[in-house]
Amino acid sequence: MIQLQLSNITLILGAKRIFENLNWEIQRGQKIGLVGANGAGKSSLFKLIEGEHSPELGGLVTRTRFITTGYLSQHPELDSSLTAFDAALTGNPRVSEVHAELERVESSLGDPEVYGDERKLQHALELQHRLIEEYNSLGGDSYPERVRGLLLGLGLAQSELTKPLSVLSGGQKKLVGLARLLLLRPDILLLDEPDNHLDLPGKMFLENLIREYEGTVVIISHDRYLLDAAVTHIAELEDGKLTVFEGDYSSFIADKDLKLARQEELFRAQQHEIKRLEIAIKRFAIWGKIYDNEKFAAKAKTMQKRLDKMDKVEKPVMDRKRMELRLNGWRGSDKVLELAGVSKSFGAKQVLTNLNQTIWHGERVGLIGPNGAGKSVLLRMVLGNETPDAGEIKIGPSISIGHYAQEHETLDFNQTVVDAVRYEGEMSESRATAFLLHYLFTYKQVTQRIGELSGGERSRLQLALVVLSGANFLLLDEPTNNLDITSSEVLEQALEEFEGTVLVISHDRYFLDRTVEKLLVIEDGQLVEYIGGYSDYLAKMGK
Repeated sequence: MIQLQLSNITLILGAKRIFENLNWEIQRGQKIGLVGANGAGKSSLFKLIEGEHSPELGGLVTRTRFITTGYLSQHPELDSSLTAFDAALTGNPRVSEVHAELERVESSLGDPEVYGDERKLQHALELQHRLIEEYNSLGGDSYPERVRGLLLGLGLAQSELTKPLSVLSGGQKKLVGLARLLLLRPDILLLDEPDNHLDLPGKMFLENLIREYEGTVVIISHDRYLLDAAVTHIAELEDGKLTVFEGDYSSFIADKDLKLARQEELFRAQQHEIKRLEIAIKRFAIWGKIYDNEKFAAKAKTMQKRLDKMDKVEKPVMDRKRMELRLNGWRGSDKVLELAGVSKSFGAKQVLTNLNQTIWHGERVGLIGPNGAGKSVLLRMVLGNETPDAGEIKIGPSISIGHYAQEHETLDFNQTVVDAVRYEGEMSESRATAFLLHYLFTYKQVTQRIGELSGGERSRLQLALVVLSGANFLLLDEPTNNLDITSSEVLEQALEEFEGTVLVISHDRYFLDRTVEKLLVIEDGQLVEYIGGYSDYLAKMGK
């Protein structure tokens, strides 16, 4: 059953044509991963479905009658004065409405005008029965506990539930927005990167929610594991066109590569045939003139008609423009980082206890653990921005650290993009501009303030500055969070070829499998070492 249909949709924002004559049918129960490069128009497509954007003349968005949609934007708007728990609790206002209505009906049953009138009493009892059924379907008296379980499952700590939204991070607010939407239970969920700030258990929790959700889900995500684990279809937005594929992301990529190879083969064969026909047409036309022979001229015309009617195979774009990332490390000390009896607490809370670990030259190490376990605290101590309560952190004598910050804290948002590169790389404006073009920035963007950039653009800029630092020890905190899949693949390849050492915090399971050879897992304030990538870790844990 078709729940939502987009017909001949053209969207133009400012001077940019986002997509043209786009068609899409969303069927009941589908779990769709919407993928495409940053800037392809994925979020704009969601906003168009929700009515925030209007299609150009002739385009139609058609919903089946009574179908409801719920949209989670990248930055949901919530009442910041509410606590996380209260904001989520009010996510489905129907719960409190039904509860109030039920109390009113139950109160009326004690009214002599009702219990003394058989018809009124029967009506009240039937209404009470319907309300009880609806109330129970919404969670009933266990609704608050369901809300609490949902928030904890998505990754909020117990202590954060009672904090006002005003003191929570953007990622935590997004979790509350997601919880509110799940409690509302619309027919179609439109989720714009809901997994961006989830830890690994939270991502697995979300995957399970999507798989078991009774309605339809369309999710924008760059998490390749999630797209393999949770979706039934992939919709790719590329060059303003939408292509839908049945299956998971890995199958989609294999199928796309095969189709591109076939299209390339057909294109080459057709181009060869076109060239042959054009030469023959030219030859017969010349012969017709030289020999004044109508047969040659007629043959040239017939062949030209055949050429004109030919269905042209489009030239496939085999090598799309990608970010050019080359990390120029160097060898340096054999012993890169040593933690000797390191402990850290905040007030009465012990975060890290007696950490002992050595990272050697050339190692690729992943640092994982639940949100709040102390990963960022450890990174800040290695950087010298936080002092351990006990123990010592030793950096090798010929080690230079390059830092990628999750929230882009290392960037000056008031600085222009080109100035950031000029100062870091000690280069002229023209050289800095040329350098930035390799990171997919346009001439217009290089003069913008960093604060005006999107999350993906800031991520690419931060990577460019890491390259310019010339560091041989990279501390990367969630480097793929805002990158599209293609840019993540470029980063994975660059890290593989990097001469130095890498310590990376990441909740991107595919990225961990591709890049690290050892995992350090924070468990109850301790560092536990596991050899291999994330899948190896899961196998050892029996998950």
